[in-house]
Amino acid sequence: MRNSGKMSPTLFLIGADGPLMFVPASLVDANEKDAFANTARLVCIAHGATVIVMAIEAWMKTATPGEKLDMTEPPSEAFARQEVIVLMGESRDGQKQKFLPIIRSGNGKFFGFGETTVPGMDKMTGRFAQILPPKVPDAEMRLLAQTMLQVKGVKFAQSGNRPRLPRDRR
Repeated sequence: MRNSGKMSPTLFLIGADGPLMFVPASLVDANEKDAFANTARLVCIAHGATVIVMAIEAWMKTATPGEKLDMTEPPSEAFARQEVIVLMGESRDGQKQKFLPIIRSGNGKFFGFGETTVPGMDKMTGRFAQILPPKVPDAEMRLLAQTMLQVKGVKFAQSGNRPRLPRDRR
């Protein structure tokens, strides 16, 4: 956020082989967002994830006290919208969410995060929710997911195989 002023959606997980981070190459439209969410689910299966955190930048709108939330208007088009980083944590015991309001200076540059005013929720829905599979995948399912990721061309950072971000994302 400090350098580019934006945050790429990122999946953090702890799996059978330790911690892992997965960032998509690009997210320019709804199809790529859906593909990232589905690939994140495969990554969780392939690596035997036990806990994950999905971090995404989003627009959020809330209803004022006594007012009903207008569900027909997308948050990105709402007049009273707020730019936030959403942290969605999942384990097999449950879910937790945290909304961090983004503070920008007068010229639009990232300045920092504000205090959240959104109470915790029991459940979150959407394309980036329920990423962790409900049951621990067996070895056969993990191998199948690993093969599917190879076919899709998904690469992970390993010694000597570190993917480089494009200049505008460094």
